[in-house]
This record gives sequence, C-alpha cells and structure tokens, in this order.
Amino acid sequence: MLPAQAVPASLTASQYATVYNVLSLALASLLFTAIYLLFSRSRVAPRYRNAVVVSAIVCSIAAYHYFRIFENFRDSFPPGATATAAHALGNIEFNEGYRYVDWLLTVPLLLVETVAVMALAKVEQSRLLYKLVPASALMIILGYPGEITVEVVPRALWGAASTVPFVYLLYVLFVELSRSIVRQPVEVQHTIKMLRIMLVGLWGIYPIAYLFPILGLVGSDAFVSKQVGYSVADILAKAAYGLIIFKIARVKSGLEDAVYADDHGTEPGDEHRGNRNGRPAADGPRPVVVAD
Repeated sequence: MLPAQAVPASLTASQYATVYNVLSLALASLLFTAIYLLFSRSRVAPRYRNAVVVSAIVCSIAAYHYFRIFENFRDSFPPGATATAAHALGNIEFNEGYRYVDWLLTVPLLLVETVAVMALAKVEQSRLLYKLVPASALMIILGYPGEITVEVVPRALWGAASTVPFVYLLYVLFVELSRSIVRQPVEVQHTIKMLRIMLVGLWGIYPIAYLFPILGLVGSDAFVSKQVGYSVADILAKAAYGLIIFKIARVKSGLEDAVYADDHGTEPGDEHRGNRNGRPAADGPRPVVVAD
C-alpha cells in the first residue's frame, strides 16, 4: 500500500467528485467495451479472433481493477459531515498498487493483440513478443517504487530507469513493426500505422501523469491530476485501442473471405454456409420461373 504521506490528507468536494466520476467513466468504458468485443468476435475470421479476444481480456482485467480502485477510493475518503465538507483520508489507505498490477497484466497483452492482428508468421510473432513483453513488464516494475514516494529524487530516478525499457519498446514498435506493415493489405496499412502511433502516443500520457509531483503539483492537486491522467489514458489505450484492433480485424477478414465482408457479421458456423465458391448464399427467396 501507499505510505500515508503519498496521498493527500483530504480532498475537497469538487476534487472528490472529479476522481469519483473519472473512475466511474473508466470502469463503464472498459467493462462494456469488453462485452462488445466478446460478442463481436464471430464477426472476424478465425485467424484474427485471438486479437479480438485478447482485447476483450485486456478491457476485462482493467475493468476489474477499476472496480477495486473505485471501491478503495470511496472507502479511503469517506464523506464529511456536510455536503461541502472535505473528504478526509480515513483508516483505509488508498492503494495505488491496483493500477500497477493491472498494467503488469494488460500492457504485455496490448502488445500481444497488436502483433496478433498483424497475422505475421509464427516465428516472427514469437521473435517480436520475446522482445516486447519482457521490456513492458520491466517498465511497469521499475516505475512502481517511484510511484509510492513523494520525494522528488527517488521518483525521478525510478522514472528514468523505467524510461529505458519504454524507449526500447518505441524502437521495436517503430522500426521492426514498420517492416511488416508493407506486407499488410493496402486497405489497412494507414490504420495500422496510426494504430502504432496511437499506442506510443497514448503511452506517453502515463509518464506525464507520473511526473506531476515532480513538475510542481503537490498534495491533493497532484493526486487528482494523476488519477484523471491515468484513467483517461487507460480508456484510450485499452477501450479505444481495442475497438481499432477490432476494426482492422474486420477489414482484413472481409478482404480475405467474402463471408465477413458484410456489415452485419456472421454467427459461428456461418462461414461454412453458402454456395460452392465459398460465398454466402444470396438473401431472400429465389425467383420462381413459370413455364409458358
């Protein structure tokens, strides 16, 4: 758990409402995105379903931890005697560790879903994941000691150490994945390029929020700014990112198999129905020919 000095002694009513609402928004966004992706997985070809399922798992893990964070926040800052009274820190400490456990699980999975939707050869997938996953885990682990202190020097040192694997991830994503983009269908090349930039750009929000205490924000202002920054970044980097992964999988599925080219998708087993050419049967009744 966080030491007592790492969280403010109290929050104003408006600060409490801000954190409360952004945590609620993150929880709802991640939960319902996970549900949507799970119910929509049959709308993509089998080779891309792993990417969609992993996206749903990422959102599910994050939603679970946001539920824990939300409940922990309410218990840590009980309401005052009146509606305008400050929410003082109670006997239950606010546990920032929930976020880091979430990131330790979901960040590597975000990389897995990115590689999965590229549909690369298995050898190349394994080679990339052996580079990306350990680096992402190391980035999270090194960042946590700095998160649980308000002292500037230790926070800066641990943040700098965490930046090393972060920069390495940027290198792999931009340099090595760029080589595979040219082998993707033209219809999705631009989206995949934007997806890569989006992933890196959104990850950039986390270190900015991490640095708020170093950049001059202290006490309750730093706490509220961090919670808002982390939550907004999670919504975009997991829920919005997962929906873009699904879009890429849908487009590629439609290009490779006409069964998935419609806007309504298919149910499991529908890909085996249709005419002998592998195309879906025409909708509606067949015309009746009347002999003269």
